[in-house]
Amino acid sequence: MPKFSHIPNRGDFAYQCLVAPQKVSGEKIADTRDHYGLKFTKHMPFGTLRDDEGHMYSLARALNSPGSTPNPTKFLFLSTRVDGETLRIDQDTMATRATTMFPDRRLEGDTVTWSSLEGEDGAPWHLSASGDAFSWFEEGLLNLEGRLLGNGTQFYIPGEELGTFYVSQLYDVHGTLNGRPVKGVICLDQVWLPEGGAIHYSKDIVVDNKMHVLWWTFATIYKDGSWDMGSFMLGHDNLGYAIFQNDKGELHCSTDIEGLAVHKDGSYFLDTAKIVIDGKVEWEFLPDPRGDMIDFVGGFPITAQQEGRWRRVGDKREPDHWIAWGESDRRNGSARNVRGSDLK
Repeated sequence: MPKFSHIPNRGDFAYQCLVAPQKVSGEKIADTRDHYGLKFTKHMPFGTLRDDEGHMYSLARALNSPGSTPNPTKFLFLSTRVDGETLRIDQDTMATRATTMFPDRRLEGDTVTWSSLEGEDGAPWHLSASGDAFSWFEEGLLNLEGRLLGNGTQFYIPGEELGTFYVSQLYDVHGTLNGRPVKGVICLDQVWLPEGGAIHYSKDIVVDNKMHVLWWTFATIYKDGSWDMGSFMLGHDNLGYAIFQNDKGELHCSTDIEGLAVHKDGSYFLDTAKIVIDGKVEWEFLPDPRGDMIDFVGGFPITAQQEGRWRRVGDKREPDHWIAWGESDRRNGSARNVRGSDLK
């Protein structure tokens, strides 16, 4: 039940969220109409892959909508092969890529395709997504294909002046990267913000107001073929949602979420974290020892991006491949309405 430490203004709901599954289709992925008075900003494919030597590769592309306000992200590529220690931005690889600001896009049948523009600098690329399948090709670097995992998710945060409508779908993928076999999970997210808004950058109701403690999307495919996946946010006032699903067809949505973020000494990155849904279902974060994306600190995104794995407490299944790319912000705090501070 929502709690109010103060009486909000008209149109302000103290960061309460709506959360639900959503049926994925190419037609809906391609649909950029306004929702709740908010403007579509971009599609955001991102994810983490691993090769047979255990190296990680995290990548993202901004597929900005015509007329939208971009944030600094165009193409990101991080790899543990840069220094062998953690996920570092691979500047050499990024320098060869086409950094398309507003890509070509089209819908054919149930498949949406985005691609670099003819004649632009850098190696060409193209992506496609539908209600069943996904592909991502970067010439000379990457060739992925995969299948939709479960159902899509959506959440909405209303506000007096700002608001966010956020949609996501995940794909279980495999392919090659620099000639090596890889597998992992790619998220394809879409976000609607006030006109002129850009996620993590401008008119972002959560980030601008320093409201969130944890925000993650995760999925694990286990060696026995089973899988689970989820998306959640934990923050201050009444900010919070959780949506979890698995291969059995079980799907659970809730806004009753609490948790605790414990950061490493002198670091923006997590040592441990735990969330509790509906007062009883516990999940824990297992940080990857090489999962800290340290090159973002002091730059963009302004939150600490980190890889690892989320699992339900007590789950002993052996994972095959997974993603748990998310963020915390020790400056915002460690739990609901427990505010934090910056490092000295």
